[in-house]
Amino acid sequence: MIKTLGFASIPAVQQYLRYAERQGVNCQHAIKQAGIDPLVLKNENGRIKGELFQDLIKALIQASNDPLMGLNSSQFVQPGSYSVQGYIMMSCATIGEAIERIPPYEKLVGDMGITTIHTQATNTRIQWHCAYPDPQVRRHMIDNVLASWTNFARWLANADTSAEHVLLEHSKPEQTQVEQYQKFFKCKVDFDAKENSIVLANALLSTPLRQPDKLLLKTLESHAENQISSLQESTLSFSIKVSHAIRAQLALGTARKELIADELNITPRTLQRRLAEEGSSYQAQLDQIRVEMASEMLSHTHLGIQDIAYNLGFSDGRSFHRSFKNWTGLTPGKFRKNST
Repeated sequence: MIKTLGFASIPAVQQYLRYAERQGVNCQHAIKQAGIDPLVLKNENGRIKGELFQDLIKALIQASNDPLMGLNSSQFVQPGSYSVQGYIMMSCATIGEAIERIPPYEKLVGDMGITTIHTQATNTRIQWHCAYPDPQVRRHMIDNVLASWTNFARWLANADTSAEHVLLEHSKPEQTQVEQYQKFFKCKVDFDAKENSIVLANALLSTPLRQPDKLLLKTLESHAENQISSLQESTLSFSIKVSHAIRAQLALGTARKELIADELNITPRTLQRRLAEEGSSYQAQLDQIRVEMASEMLSHTHLGIQDIAYNLGFSDGRSFHRSFKNWTGLTPGKFRKNST
């Protein structure tokens, strides 16, 4: 059994369908091809399984025959595309405040990926970790997410703002398409990167937004918190719950299976069984998160190897060194050197 992809909100699905309709794609055929019940798509508060969303995007890619579908579909983003998160961001006072609201509320949009924000002396990097494995879908989804963020920020600020730098993991396309990326983002765009990120100058974070409302913001955030609590109890896949719990535990320097199971109010044996039902295991979850966090710290911090090992719950630097080489084929030192 493959690893579950969680869920996607109907507003997120509708953004792609609005694009496809404009392209003249037979959306009903694509919806049927993906195995989605059309009635489900009429419920703005509804959600569909991530596997179905991935199949739908794949069908739309084939039907539209657009090599820049991800980039072009970003033109159809609306505040509602992000569910209540979008309206929370609308109520913020600055771009910086809006960006801070991405990670805590992105579960309301779906389980398509996780956002991390890294603030440095002169700039801030917004990194998106895509959860969808299909290489064709993954490319377009990454393009869509980063480009949609850009379009939404420009609308919120009522200004043609641009990033300093955009990083994309997929391979460099032909030159005419590269020019389209550069024309849209209005900055340097690197392909074949180790991550998917938008780098913003810190000065841009203070850009005021068009309609800040502190009272409404507080109300919307309270509503969002309630929705997230409900999702965690119902639709969120078990493996994603475990993943979030592991990340939280690693922030404290440990990630023992017994602690994770205790946090989820189950036994370690039940934890293993439920992960196996979703095609995963505790060790696989832990290794995936550790390699992501290790790569991040090696590439973007000056932490020593021993400190990184400690932060990831390893007993010593040698264990981390051996594990990292097994994961990536490179030693931590070599990986760091290649990242600079």
